[in-house]
Amino acid sequence: MTPRSPRSSQSPRPRPPSRTFEDLVAEAVAAPTEGWDFSWFEGRATEARPSWGYARAMAGRLGGARAVLDVQTGGGEVLDFALGAAPGRPRLVVATEGWPPNLAKATVLLRPRGVAVVASPEDAPLPFADGCFDLVVSRHPVRPHWTEIARVLEPGGTYFAQHVGPASVFELVEYFLGLQPEEARTARHPDRERAAAEAAGLEITDLRAERLRTEFHDIGAVVHFLRKVVWMVPGFTVEEYEPRLRALHERIETEGPFVAYSARHLFEARRPGR
Repeated sequence: MTPRSPRSSQSPRPRPPSRTFEDLVAEAVAAPTEGWDFSWFEGRATEARPSWGYARAMAGRLGGARAVLDVQTGGGEVLDFALGAAPGRPRLVVATEGWPPNLAKATVLLRPRGVAVVASPEDAPLPFADGCFDLVVSRHPVRPHWTEIARVLEPGGTYFAQHVGPASVFELVEYFLGLQPEEARTARHPDRERAAAEAAGLEITDLRAERLRTEFHDIGAVVHFLRKVVWMVPGFTVEEYEPRLRALHERIETEGPFVAYSARHLFEARRPGR
């Protein structure tokens, strides 16, 4: 979504002329959902960004790496940006992606940079030899496969990633699905991920977490978000949730943006050795 500084003003934004529920939803349904380009949300939704600036931090790491793996690259947008901003070029850069539409998009975007994009389901073993990368990166993996990450890192190698944290945007999730069980609310807790990474043999060198204000300024932004981030409300369709969508449209029209809070954590781990 449209970036916004975590410290930006919370003053009300100018409201655009009112549009009908049908027009906003039709526009959102027609918008493509492939990749992780969120420019469609410009002027319609905002999300504060974490203070650590992951994409630029990744660029700095790439400059000092020899062999890099980007796990679950999405449409390749973050890796493409980081390679363009990196002070140096690794000799080898490989990316994996499991969703066919994203795989095709990432291949087109990253091929000119010499990146090999490999089809690999998110829950499958990584199709690479032991210890062949000195840097593994990932932005918002569905779930980190810790034993595989540790296996493909060389001794002394680093995993550097930004993860989605617990109960992220659950204000919106629970508006549609009702109160979620505690297991769902804590599933991506950084303490759990720390324990799982350590169980796989990794040493945690940095772990930071933030909750960030997100605003949806019209119902089209809500519909597009739920179509794009499909695990938020599994099986979401406009037809299934039309009454709730209409009620939320009226609420936004009368009360202003729907506010939720995303959760992010920066995760850095090292494979011991060398």
